[in-house]
Amino acid sequence: MTASAMAATARQPCAVAAVEALIVSVPAVGNAFAEGSEETLLVKVIDEDGRVGIGESVCTPAVVKAMIDQRTIHFWSQGITDVVVGADPIEAAALYDRAYHGSFYHGRRGTYIQAYSAVDIALYDLAGRQLGLPVYKLLGGARTERIRPYATCYPGDIYDGPMSAVLDEVTRQVGIAADQGLTAVKVPVLFGAEVSDRDIVAFVASCRAAFGGDLTMALDFGYRWWDWHDAAWTLRRIEDYDVAFAEAPLRHDDLAGHARLAAVSPIRVGGAEFAAGRWEVREWLTAGGVSLVQPGVSRAGGFTELMRIAELCELHGAQLIPHSFATGITDVANFHLQAAALTIPMVEFRSSRLGPSRLRTELVHPPEPEIVGGYAALPTGAGLGVELNDELVAAHTVDATQSGGSD
Repeated sequence: MTASAMAATARQPCAVAAVEALIVSVPAVGNAFAEGSEETLLVKVIDEDGRVGIGESVCTPAVVKAMIDQRTIHFWSQGITDVVVGADPIEAAALYDRAYHGSFYHGRRGTYIQAYSAVDIALYDLAGRQLGLPVYKLLGGARTERIRPYATCYPGDIYDGPMSAVLDEVTRQVGIAADQGLTAVKVPVLFGAEVSDRDIVAFVASCRAAFGGDLTMALDFGYRWWDWHDAAWTLRRIEDYDVAFAEAPLRHDDLAGHARLAAVSPIRVGGAEFAAGRWEVREWLTAGGVSLVQPGVSRAGGFTELMRIAELCELHGAQLIPHSFATGITDVANFHLQAAALTIPMVEFRSSRLGPSRLRTELVHPPEPEIVGGYAALPTGAGLGVELNDELVAAHTVDATQSGGSD
């Protein structure tokens, strides 16, 4: 019997007493999208003894809050709170399935799963706190002793300026990431249609020359191409620059185009960044033919669904690299996932040194891990292993009518 199973056997069940969905909004320091976390939907799941588990949803906060606050109408329209309150948080996977099967009138996929993601994360955090165990042990235990984050180096809204300015800013951010101990980065290549594909090839070549040969470099094309032939033309010409993967080359829902591109690309093609739940991700792995999927734990179904997606990837010989452009809650959740899943080689990480939002630097403590030689240690402590800054939350909780006005 595993340590987590023995702990579960010894413990007395303590049911969920309440679920709170809070929109937390802070003023943007710079470009709101570049920061990535000026606003979040925070969920607290509180047990009968007053312990609190936390989670977040990376979606439009007012929309997902409405999903969580909606009460039950009938068995095909079950309120999330009604499913969870009174239940044992250690039964998070069963609760997810119950909620999903009661979500037909909510639309099932999309916003409902995005909303429930926050609840699922919070349930695991709460169960871990009750048991005195880190979440990765509840997920089956550590399959690696080291976590490898990669830094997204997004330069902001300067892509309509000179390409040299974008390169300079990205190179500056890569230097900051390297100083923090990171050895892998992702460069958003988000130029408009006025920039030719030949110019894109030249930009990637300049990035590799500026970064050196030892740094792992991935590229995010931000759904640049409508035609998979054009994407393939470019990917073939940047093959020699050692690109770890190409994220979002085509329109998100063009699965047929992704399949054709993945079949001829010399670079691993990523997809499913905005996918919700394992069924949608399965379509990316089968009809879409990609060998890398990038759904987020705080958007695609929480720990429950991401672990199922990790197993799908194993069966399809694919990788899972979870999305994260949010707060420390999502970051540490991804660390637990990589610890527990075989198919996650690294996880996205938006360093507070690159995006200084207060939600990234102050929402939880510790705000981010120490990284040495490209790796972070396993999370410690019960649950997620981070503590919520209740004062910040109280000071910056807004109602739905105020959401979206932080910048």
